[in-house]
Amino acid sequence: MSGELSRRAFLTGAGAVGIAGVAFGLAGCSHDSSSNKGDTDVEPFRGVHQAGIVTAAQDRLAFAAFDVTSSSASDLVAMLNVWTAAAEAMTQGEQVPGGASTLAAPPSDTGEALGLTSSALTITIGYGPSLFDQRFGLASRRPAALQPLPALPGDELQPDRTGGDLCIQACANDPQVAFHAIRNLARLGRGTAVMRWSQLGFGRTSSTTASQTTPRNLMGFKDGTRNIKSDETVVLDEQVWVGAETDQAWMKGGSYLVARRIRMLIEAWDRDYLADQQNVFGRFKTSGAPLTGAKEFDTPNFTEQDAGKPVIADNAHIRLASPENNNGLRILRRGYPYTDGIDPATGELDAGLFFIAYQKDPRTHFIALQQKLGAHDALNEYIEHTGGGLFACPPGLAAGQFWGQLLLA
Repeated sequence: MSGELSRRAFLTGAGAVGIAGVAFGLAGCSHDSSSNKGDTDVEPFRGVHQAGIVTAAQDRLAFAAFDVTSSSASDLVAMLNVWTAAAEAMTQGEQVPGGASTLAAPPSDTGEALGLTSSALTITIGYGPSLFDQRFGLASRRPAALQPLPALPGDELQPDRTGGDLCIQACANDPQVAFHAIRNLARLGRGTAVMRWSQLGFGRTSSTTASQTTPRNLMGFKDGTRNIKSDETVVLDEQVWVGAETDQAWMKGGSYLVARRIRMLIEAWDRDYLADQQNVFGRFKTSGAPLTGAKEFDTPNFTEQDAGKPVIADNAHIRLASPENNNGLRILRRGYPYTDGIDPATGELDAGLFFIAYQKDPRTHFIALQQKLGAHDALNEYIEHTGGGLFACPPGLAAGQFWGQLLLA
């Protein structure tokens, strides 16, 4: 009996060797010799900015928010050290490092991505407002821009799908590779952090490079036609990357991530007639062109009228969200469709858009936009905001740094 209890304690992280004790060993060991070689689909893990923001949007998403259950700053530092080593290995198409395999201990990697390439995997970390409470002495380090999102028009947020101390965004072109990343970080964090909520996404709904075509959302419309692209460096500096204006030096070069789980009322939308669908968005469904144009990338003409009425309605989505009508404001979109089966209360599909946006200040960007859209957008008849959160994504890592080092040093 005592042997069985000891084994259980070890497997659940309650044994003598906790996560803090293995941090150095994981970070210092070499990568497993059975990892993939010759993988050419690899995104760099380290750099000025975190990967997964302006990186060419991949086809699959695994997103998770975590609550830190330990009140020890050293536990948090140790976990972030371990997470950094694991994330770097996985983005390079290798297994989670952990030394030689032994039959007397769990493997260092769960194994479901063994034999797969990196599939352009990127792993991006963010810190929620709740991380900056009294537990870790970080209250004075919280940026002024990192406040809990205020109540916004149309919110129907579910507590078990909202918030979190930390978030991890894993994007890849293979769903198993993206899931593998979240699974392993959750496993390695056990005893220090627990997953609060998660979301899988498929088929990107935005383009972040000029070479990518514009995808369609579950409503059948092209999504993110006017999204910021990775080569618009001036716009990125103006709208996405935190600069010298920040009140916290550790956030310079980072960005703020807003995630929103937006359920689409698919069945009601599918019964709406085509003309009304197009008026809701302000675009033609087939071509993606604005109702005042002929091609997708034609600039909308918001002054054009027909029979005394604006061709693009006053409550059309593209009018309300356009930079022309928001003092030049733009956000970098990086969303994914999702489907979570059937809503047992209604028997209808639980599906929609997992909206992700990056910006340099959520107060002047997402919050300002959503207050306007939530109050006036014709699309509101067909959507519900059911979850999400706001997270500060720090800048990229230099050689030898671990996630959280600038914040926690």
